[in-house]
Amino acid sequence: MIDNKFSVRPFPMYSCQQVLVNKNSELIDILTFLCEQSHKLTNMGIYYARQLYFKSQKGIGKYDLEKVYKKNNHYKVLYSQAAQQILRTVAESFRSYYGLIIAYSEGKISDRPRIPNYRKKGGMATVSYPKQALKLKGNQIRVPLGNTCKRWFGLDCFLIPMPSIRAFSTLKELRILPRNRCFYWEFIYEKEVVVKPQLNQDNVLGIDHGLNNWLTCVSNVGTSLIVDGKHLKSINCWYNKQISTIKENKPLGFWSNRLAAITEKRNRQMRDGINKAARVVINHCLKHSIGTIVFGWNQGQKNQIELGKKSNSEFVPIPTARLKERIAQLCDEYGIRFIETEESYTSMASFLDGDCLPIYGEKPNDWKPSGKRTKRGLYRTGNNCLVNADCNGAANIIRKVSRKLSLDLSQLCRGTLTCPQRVYLWSAKKKRSNTDLSCCVVST
Repeated sequence: MIDNKFSVRPFPMYSCQQVLVNKNSELIDILTFLCEQSHKLTNMGIYYARQLYFKSQKGIGKYDLEKVYKKNNHYKVLYSQAAQQILRTVAESFRSYYGLIIAYSEGKISDRPRIPNYRKKGGMATVSYPKQALKLKGNQIRVPLGNTCKRWFGLDCFLIPMPSIRAFSTLKELRILPRNRCFYWEFIYEKEVVVKPQLNQDNVLGIDHGLNNWLTCVSNVGTSLIVDGKHLKSINCWYNKQISTIKENKPLGFWSNRLAAITEKRNRQMRDGINKAARVVINHCLKHSIGTIVFGWNQGQKNQIELGKKSNSEFVPIPTARLKERIAQLCDEYGIRFIETEESYTSMASFLDGDCLPIYGEKPNDWKPSGKRTKRGLYRTGNNCLVNADCNGAANIIRKVSRKLSLDLSQLCRGTLTCPQRVYLWSAKKKRSNTDLSCCVVST
């Protein structure tokens, strides 16, 4: 099964820059109040839409909730355009639910969708401001508040610093994002048009994902590399240990400021690792004029997985699906064709011996691989050649789609599968050169 996600977007692309809000007590109080009001207004919109659907089987319109709640205090305390955006987001979620119900009745999806439910009591929700509601004063952005807020507290706006790397004219939207007891500014910009390089789509890079070797990449132009995943696994293990120690002998559902800070730090590290790994892959493609990426992926592979308690705790939290999506986004930006294919039996079969690669559930009874994995990381082919086991899997992933894409794999030889380069996302101090490098490359 081949899912070709390469397409030309008819709409402009947008980028998001997140900035952590400084610990200013007055500003934090304002943001907490706004996000609490957004949370309550969201739940009110969900209540109305749910009751309308249950009692009359009617769907909610895009502007219906604004007409119902425009005189409510939770609506008036917010700036009008921000309140409208909150209720329109609720309406959009219900319209998506109606579409899923139709798809379920037609048999297009297997699981029956659930109607949007209420947010948990006492929480906070995102607040969005469009560009026209914002004004630039000096080097700061003026964010307005509602008239009711001005009447209650004598405050009609607050100021936030403008990021220096962007121009105010390119700003499209500002979002206030509450997460793990801290706040972020999210600046939404229209992405600059990138001149897409001329890449050869006959040159292909196969990617096999794992744990210690997060991404193993092999190409048909004689290059191979491994993006190291041990540091990422170590971060997750240390996070799990800290959470387990703090929650020991605590009641179910216990949460604290320390737990929130630890979780937020871990999430930022995961996001940084995703961006670095995706950039390593794309830069490798640009350097070697590779115009096609084939990513091996089995849908639902983490659902009800049974690798043992320790292996599950190491494998499941690694955000490989987010990394795959990030690579696909960058491929769309640079004009690289991104193909996702199932990877059944790619680790068992021998690439150099040309073993047949059956689809999961369709394996012949007499199928048997020519080689075998002798130990972790090492694969012995039928001709007693020793190659890297993950590189062998990545090469087989390319072979899964080689006939349909008419790919030439003549340069994908034993040398490519034997000595891949290892890329460290966070290099140690002893491995750094005179310049400040974000990644370190060594041969393995």
